[in-house]
Formats: sequence, C-alpha cells, structure tokens
Amino acid sequence: MLLVTVPVYGLELGASPLMLGVILSSQYLLPFLLAIPLGGVVARHGGRIPLVAGALFMTLGLLLMQFLPGYYGLIGGQLFVGLAQLQMVLSAQTIISSLATGPKLESYFGWYATWLSGGQVIGPLLAGGWIHWAGGVGNLFLVMAGIALLGGLFGLALTGDAARGMSVTGKQTGFRAQASLIHRNTGVQVSIAITVAGMFALGIHGSYLPVYLDSLEMSAVMIGVLVSLRSAVSMVIRPFIPRIIGAVGGREKATLLALSAMSLGLACMGFSGNAPVIALLSILVGLGGGLTQPLSMVVLAESVQREQRSGALGMRLMANRAVHFVAPLLFGAVLGMGGFSLSFGLSGVFVALVAMLLMRLHGRHRTSGPDALR
Repeated sequence: MLLVTVPVYGLELGASPLMLGVILSSQYLLPFLLAIPLGGVVARHGGRIPLVAGALFMTLGLLLMQFLPGYYGLIGGQLFVGLAQLQMVLSAQTIISSLATGPKLESYFGWYATWLSGGQVIGPLLAGGWIHWAGGVGNLFLVMAGIALLGGLFGLALTGDAARGMSVTGKQTGFRAQASLIHRNTGVQVSIAITVAGMFALGIHGSYLPVYLDSLEMSAVMIGVLVSLRSAVSMVIRPFIPRIIGAVGGREKATLLALSAMSLGLACMGFSGNAPVIALLSILVGLGGGLTQPLSMVVLAESVQREQRSGALGMRLMANRAVHFVAPLLFGAVLGMGGFSLSFGLSGVFVALVAMLLMRLHGRHRTSGPDALR
C-alpha cells in the first residue's frame, strides 16, 4: 500500500523530484546499516521474535506518518517501516532456507515470494481505491497500521525451529565473516549480483511509476492497477519456478532471461504514454522480478553453511536495501535534469550491464567448483 501512498502523499506536500527521492530512499537507510547485525540476532533467537518485533516497529512507523503531518512524519515513519520490514523479511527467509534444498527449496521460495507479490498486488489496489474514494490519503496510514499489527499476531503462531535459535559467534555472522564470504564464495557473488539488478529495477519501477503515471494525468485507480500489475505477474509465475528453470535449461539461463526482460521493460517505460503499452512493459518487469528474487535466495541458501545463512541473508538484504536507498536518489537527480525518458532508459541500461557481469560470474563459477545455478 505504501508503494502508492507515499509518492502520492509526497506530491500532496509539494515535493520536488529530488525531495521525493529522499523520501522514498529514507525507508532503506537503517536496513542498509543494520541488515548484517540483525542477521546475527535472527540466528541466535530464531525467526519468531524478530518477526513479531518487526510488526510492532512497522505499526509505530505508520502511526508516526498518520499523526505527525509533513516531511518529518513521513521520513521518520519511513525509517521505522524500513527497519521493521527488514526484520520480518530476514526472519521469514531464514526460516524457509532451512526447510529443504534443490528443486524443493526453489518451490518453497517460489511460494513465499508468491504471497509477497500477493500483498503487492492487493495493496496498491486498495490504496489507489482509498485515495480516489477519500479524495486524498486521509487516514490510510492508520488502516495500514492495523494490518501490520495483524501480521505480528500471526507471527506469534510460529513454532518449532522458527522459535529456536542456535549458538553462533560474531566470526560467523559479523561484517568480517560476510566480507570473507563475498570475497571467496562465487555463489554468494552471483546471488548479490542478481539481487542488485533485480531490486534496482523493481525499486525504480515501484517508486517512480506512480509519479510518472500521475504526470500523465491518470486517475489514482488506474495508477493502483498499473502498479499492481507487475506484482500480479510475479505472483502468477512464482509457483512454477522449478518448471520454468527446467524448460529454459537451468538457473543460469533463467536468470539471464529474467534480467533481459526487466532491462527491456524498464528502458522503454519513459517513452510510453498510454496505459496498454505501460501495462505490457510492467508485465516484462514483473516476469523478470518474479524469477530473479527467489533464485537469488535459493543460490545463496545453497552456497553457505546453515550457521552462516542468517548472516549471509542479512548481507544480501543489505545490498538489496543499499540499492533501494541509492536508486531513487539517482533517479530523482536524473529526472530533475533530463525527464522520465532519460531516467528510465539509463535504469534499463544499468540492469543490462549487471546481466553482463553475471555472465562473467557464471563462467568463473563453472570453472571454480560445483555450479549452484544448475
């Protein structure tokens, strides 16, 4: 719901393109700084406690946005929401990564990502409909706070390994351990490259598509539909990820095809001025995003030992949030100078360049050891 609500509220406040970039990026500052330490917390205490705590932090952030009007409340709330979302996602990914390996793990992460996409489909539609019906954001942040609190209540039901931690040291989960992993583990490098490209594309699409559509004078309902479309496509294909990988000839080819689709969809977005073409390009981005993020998690989970997973997943999420933090700022700066066509075009080129780097990493991975992407 925040994908639509925050940009629309920022525009209501009269934010410039650069200020909008600051607002959208603020959600990812604390996750960038704290992802790896939180990975150690999840490893020691299990997934349930951090997940429930994350729901409470998210509720607090949304209440701050509701009751402290203006930029201070919006940015402050974004900081809380970003930290909360990191806690919840890291907890969930750690729990799932310990359940299986191979195609079964691909299927588990596919279903996990399916439900994530489900929320991203329903959320923008609800937010767009609310804004259209109420004539503005109104009490929408208060509604979201109630939904976040409900998520925390569901988290209390987790049992088994999700409620149990393990004995780990800072040498296994800290910054040095992750730096060592990314230096010597090609599978981790591949996973980080996938998530950087994928999150850059999804972050730009999710953050600035509502702004672009608003500049085309589309209604809030249409904006909600087009923003949800990408997530709907991702949700539909994710349960079939193992079959898609088998059909195209392995994880490596599936990843490169996914990044190519995202690059093309993003690069052409700024040259499109009507809803059907924007919908088609959003479908391409959705197809790519639907494959890249579960594959990134699977590759990482299979490339490290069990006691290293929480820390490594934290490092992946740190890269994820760093991209989310930097991308809107860069896009906002380029947007202010050159408009949407140049900004979306350069964004698509960046994803293509990462795909080329990934091809090189694949080649090194094949020659250095077992290929986790097969």
